[in-house]
Amino acid sequence: MARKWCINGRFLGQPVTGVQRYAREVVQALDQHLADAHPLGRDLDVELVVPHGSPPLPGLRMIRTRSVGVLSGQAWEQAVLPPQVPGGLVSLCNTGPLTVRRQIVCIHDANTRLYPASYSLAFRALYRVLLPALGRLAARVATVSHYSADQLVRHRIASKDKIFVAPDGHEHVRKWKPMHSPATQRVAGPDTVVVIASPAPHKNVALILGMAPQLEAAGLKVAVAGIHDSRVLRGHQPEQTAANVAWLGHVSDADLAALLRDSLCLAFPSLAEGFGLPALEAMALRCPVVVSDRASLPEICADAALYAPPFDADAWLACFLRLRDDAELREELLARGQRRATLYSWRRTAALYLEAMAQIDAVPTAADALGP
Repeated sequence: MARKWCINGRFLGQPVTGVQRYAREVVQALDQHLADAHPLGRDLDVELVVPHGSPPLPGLRMIRTRSVGVLSGQAWEQAVLPPQVPGGLVSLCNTGPLTVRRQIVCIHDANTRLYPASYSLAFRALYRVLLPALGRLAARVATVSHYSADQLVRHRIASKDKIFVAPDGHEHVRKWKPMHSPATQRVAGPDTVVVIASPAPHKNVALILGMAPQLEAAGLKVAVAGIHDSRVLRGHQPEQTAANVAWLGHVSDADLAALLRDSLCLAFPSLAEGFGLPALEAMALRCPVVVSDRASLPEICADAALYAPPFDADAWLACFLRLRDDAELREELLARGQRRATLYSWRRTAALYLEAMAQIDAVPTAADALGP
């Protein structure tokens, strides 16, 4: 008899940030495992259940998509989705229905607790109630790094024995075809520092922007790419006040790939990250990275990045100048970054979800069944 599982498809109606990227890639990797007759998926019947009107997730061969309900957002997730789940449920984007106990929920981080000023009052109030409830009620809790797992335990969002680490992967960047837009073409170059962030306080973009005069004196410029969702994130996008700072807004994957390929480095000065996907993407695209020396970033980047304290502008400038002036160091970091990126695989992460689903279904598992 087939084991029935559903995937919470609410993410398909949301803007694609790191969390939604995670969900899309994990679902596609799960579908590939099912198509390849993975040992832990041979008896699985999986549906992606989505709100009515959601755009499709392309390329699925084994996972069916079913649209249900006329509501959206939390109302759809809490009221419409639960009756549509005949067996287990996988929720990949922090939230899920409280009434489904046979559920794996991925809680990416505890950032609303660590840096509440980055989030609206309504958003953090919701997460303060919802996340611990899900952590208590769901069968398993996934998260994206060991750092994040520790934070979930510390803030009593989930118990250690219920958590497993299922990190982000890198393979999606292989599909990106680098192609500049006029805006990225104008700013890319060997003296350009790229920042991918929103102006949320915990992203710490202000550090790099505040360095604009020092960077200009050193012959460096800054390109800031990212989106700002005012419904979730607090703060206002700073005005461009320095000639060497360019705000690009949202850029496509092709634009981003070209920008990173043709620039000095990615600067990622974040104070809190559950994983730090932009750093992994840059490494996979052969772009050196300079990252904050805190949160999950040392765990993810290891020896493949340069590190600086998040409030020490002189240390960041020194890293940028080392990358610009030391060709041997740059090449070494490019090689290390590519090797490091290959350690993070959507296929391996999807296999971890298959194993968790089998454990919940009381199906015997073996370590060699996880595959590549």
